[in-house]
Amino acid sequence: MQAVVDRRTFLKQSLRGGLLLAGLGLSGLNPAVAVEPFNRRGSPRLLMGLAGYSFCNYFADVSHARDKNIELSKRITLFDFIDYCSEHGVGAELTSYYFPPDVTEEFLIKVRRHAFLRGVPISGTAVGNTFTLPKGKKRDEQIAYVKKWIDYAQTLGTSHIRVFAGEAGKLERAETFALVREAMEECCDYAGAKGIFLGLENHGGIVAVADAVLDLVKAIKSPWFGINLDTGNFVTDDPYGDLARCAPYAVNVQWKTEIQKRGQAKEPADVGRLVQILRAAKYQGYVTLEYEASEDPWNVVPDALEKMRALLAA
Repeated sequence: MQAVVDRRTFLKQSLRGGLLLAGLGLSGLNPAVAVEPFNRRGSPRLLMGLAGYSFCNYFADVSHARDKNIELSKRITLFDFIDYCSEHGVGAELTSYYFPPDVTEEFLIKVRRHAFLRGVPISGTAVGNTFTLPKGKKRDEQIAYVKKWIDYAQTLGTSHIRVFAGEAGKLERAETFALVREAMEECCDYAGAKGIFLGLENHGGIVAVADAVLDLVKAIKSPWFGINLDTGNFVTDDPYGDLARCAPYAVNVQWKTEIQKRGQAKEPADVGRLVQILRAAKYQGYVTLEYEASEDPWNVVPDALEKMRALLAA
């Protein structure tokens, strides 16, 4: 029987020259080596987590617009969020948007210490980069920004960062994908040296559909790269089918309470079906609730977590 080749070995042994991404019209790019799904031994292992973004309107420090009507008494810090995760027995995804603007090494170590004492693993962090900018100062700043958070992740003691690709903009599709691939590979080289995975989220823009996500992931030559699988972001004819295609490449999962098919309204996600998809892919890692629905997260998040816990225990 032929031995199963793992991702790292496959990358080293694949034929030079790789595969042409004809489906993307990338004939102008240097050919890249396609990679296989992660070869995980043993049974699926789904760990529960909660993303800070679930409480996006409530953090005292925030780098994006939020509901200005939230009372000051309801504002929380990253330390409060970690306490909340401890109370609910889940890992904490510490979204970068809720760190103070002047992050210091001392602050990061303080967060790490607090999480350890509360028994909360820091499952990862998430940044809001864009790599579809033309070459120049702004693009260089985005690459430097991701590298900075790779350093931060290492200090926090976590091994995953959610990253974006970006919008298509005015550039040709092939040129856009080339820019993203080059930036990702540079950041992956930096991340891999520190033991950090970068997970590309299926977050609209140039990766709005499964084919585009998979083409990009297969083009990036790094064993430290995979998909941050967001279960609510494929607005397609068959979102569940698209999630199943991407799941074997997942390094992190952000699950949503809603899902939306093309041309239809949002509907409650079939969480049981999502769990089945991840188990079929032999996924081993965090399944992190990133709550985005309209109801008050303080009322809905606890019930959503318990629903997932019951499904995982079944």
